[in-house]
Amino acid sequence: MESHYKNHQSSEVPAVCRVCEARHGGVCGTLTPAQLFELNRHSTRRKIDAGNELIGQGELVSHYSNILSGVIKLSKMMADGRQQIVGLQFAPDFLGRPFLCESTMTAEAATDTEICTFPKSLIERLANETPDLERRLHAQSLKELDEAREWMLTLGRKTAQEKVASFLHMIATHIDPENGEQNTFDLPLSRADIADFLGLTIETVSRQMTKLRKDGVIRIENNRHVTVPCLERLNAAAGND
Repeated sequence: MESHYKNHQSSEVPAVCRVCEARHGGVCGTLTPAQLFELNRHSTRRKIDAGNELIGQGELVSHYSNILSGVIKLSKMMADGRQQIVGLQFAPDFLGRPFLCESTMTAEAATDTEICTFPKSLIERLANETPDLERRLHAQSLKELDEAREWMLTLGRKTAQEKVASFLHMIATHIDPENGEQNTFDLPLSRADIADFLGLTIETVSRQMTKLRKDGVIRIENNRHVTVPCLERLNAAAGND
């Protein structure tokens, strides 16, 4: 009887949502079939080429998104035009800050990316109606806060090698596996962007990449394609517990 009920419930979920990995790991996993149908009616899947902006700092927010694949680069700009990369987001992260009218950061596709967008007003109404959704959004905000604090430690106390290894470890453990192969990926940022993110020079980033390669911690092909033979060794190189 229970199995029949579960199958009935699954059949009520929109077909596009049933095959969406972000629904299970992201905020949509908290919604009822009826709410998913409502969200699906107002949602749009979009593919964004690498380098294109999703939203600019200071722009009014009208939509939120689930990241279905790819990597989003978050950055902040100062009054004099200087810019700093402050974070990366991966599938199935929720892109946007609920109940905030204006974007505090610029979000740009670091790689070819696919997102599912939905109206801000609808998500905020569903959050008010669904405690589990509100808790999931709150949990992601706390997760981002914890990660920001960890990154403060990386930038403030770690050596250049530990910074580069920490960056590679973050990518290896968050990015979509390439062709189903774990710990193999293309770097989502250029050397210049990695240097900006880590507070290092491009030359230092390249030297530390070469050292990690010579030590057998990583393998690099074509300057961007990275394989991590042993995640524990990379974690140790990053100075993590």
